[in-house]
Amino acid sequence: MDIDFNKNEDHNKLLVSDLRQKLSKIKLGGGQKAIDKHHAKGKMTARERIDYLLDEKKPSIEIAAFAGDGMYEEHGGCPSGGVVIKIGYVQGKQCIIVANDATVKAGAWFPIAAKKNLRAQEISIENKLPIIYLVDSAGVYLPMQDEIFPDKEHFGRIFRNNAVMSSMGITQISAVMGSCVAGGAYLPIMSDEALIVDKTGSIFLAGSYLVKAAIGESIDNETLGGATTHCEISGVTDYKAKDDKDALDTIKNIVSKIGDFEKTGFNRIKASKPKENPDDIFGILPRSRADQYDMLEIIKRLVDDSEFEQYKEGYGKTILTGYARIDGWAVGIVANQRKVVKTTKGEMQFGGVIYSDSADKATRFIANCNQKKIPLVFLQDVSGFMVGSKSEHGGIIKDGAKMVNAVSNSVVPKFTVIIGNSYGAGNYAMCGKAYDPRLIVAWPTAELAVMSGNSAAKVLTQIETASLKKQGKELTEEDEKALYDKIKARYDRQISPYYAASRIWTDAIINPLDTRKWISMGIEAANYAPIEKPFNLGVIQV
Repeated sequence: MDIDFNKNEDHNKLLVSDLRQKLSKIKLGGGQKAIDKHHAKGKMTARERIDYLLDEKKPSIEIAAFAGDGMYEEHGGCPSGGVVIKIGYVQGKQCIIVANDATVKAGAWFPIAAKKNLRAQEISIENKLPIIYLVDSAGVYLPMQDEIFPDKEHFGRIFRNNAVMSSMGITQISAVMGSCVAGGAYLPIMSDEALIVDKTGSIFLAGSYLVKAAIGESIDNETLGGATTHCEISGVTDYKAKDDKDALDTIKNIVSKIGDFEKTGFNRIKASKPKENPDDIFGILPRSRADQYDMLEIIKRLVDDSEFEQYKEGYGKTILTGYARIDGWAVGIVANQRKVVKTTKGEMQFGGVIYSDSADKATRFIANCNQKKIPLVFLQDVSGFMVGSKSEHGGIIKDGAKMVNAVSNSVVPKFTVIIGNSYGAGNYAMCGKAYDPRLIVAWPTAELAVMSGNSAAKVLTQIETASLKKQGKELTEEDEKALYDKIKARYDRQISPYYAASRIWTDAIINPLDTRKWISMGIEAANYAPIEKPFNLGVIQV
């Protein structure tokens, strides 16, 4: 191994270490004092509840752990969006669990919390996964009500989804383990079955203070909407639990009796580990996003037995396409090749750029995977489509449109891993968030933006300099450099994978060594949602 490999390895492992440290901090929610206060009430935290519910020694993945990271600082922050979401196994059955974190602003709903909950429901709907809600929330965060209340993708959409999911036969179970107030009270009651914890759980449209103000009635919250009231008088809830563990045990019993569902039938055999050492990924990936490397070497460290059967290997070389297995599941892989390649005509093509021939190849391969019912995995490290007169005259827009069309109309489940660059239209063609991947994750090395920070800063600096000159202001060389540095610093912050994850443009930032687990669990979930329509590209220019 050369010195570059060792330097890359050190750099990339430090990024993973930084990821672990950030996650450890986020997992504290509202902080240790808030956790201690929560425990003093006899309650488990959101993460403790989920861990107790999930099967031991079974894998799990967390969705949008970084939601809200760096946002809402003027409101004291909102770690993990004030809600924890995991996909895991309950009594052997794969489920998605949504738990309000009452250590964060009493579990109040920030705008990002609504977006995160809707993402959980979207995953449940797409895969027909049972969903379990562990409710402990003070309701909408009132200082930001205008950003969470009335729009189509706001708070109310959650209850609309409850109704739609019920009509689809998707199991929904709710446990009220703390506050459940106002509009939020509809979520558990629109679920198939609802539990409530005695003395700590409560459900009402308006609490005792508001009732007093509105109609003059004096009543305590327990009598108004506690467990005894709703289990024995109103009939709103179905089960009364003595404490958190009792409620979670009841959920386990309910889930254990859910029948099996028709499966899609994705191909799976006994899993094998990669023959090439996955740890080598850290040394192969360069420190700079501008440097070249061979994506084929990354693929060999992600797939079973390191076997990758390339499709059209000698054509359209800036995209690698081919068949492999991940944890036993058959997959079709579409990956950006990041090294300079030579065409059969002897021409050189830049790595990470999509040319007409590579777009054409990818389109055909995506169609083949849909024909054969093989899930697609996109490995992104893309700078965009090739520009210039030669590409334009050759029809790059037409060929790029065909690829985007194929990605958009694909009916097999798609999974996207952002390894490095994810710039411009390349993000779209390689199945970015707008193209409905079942799961989309980023490695700590990822960058998401219209263009690189360096390119964007140069363009924006030129525009700003020209504007100032029109105003009669001449900038010195030092002034221009200071302006460039200021713009680049701002842009670099925005292209960070953490900036994207905080806004749920990705589902997670993951250790590269966890990639196989994410894809395997994702395909297993998708296997419970039969494909309901044929693959059709629609109208395309040939």
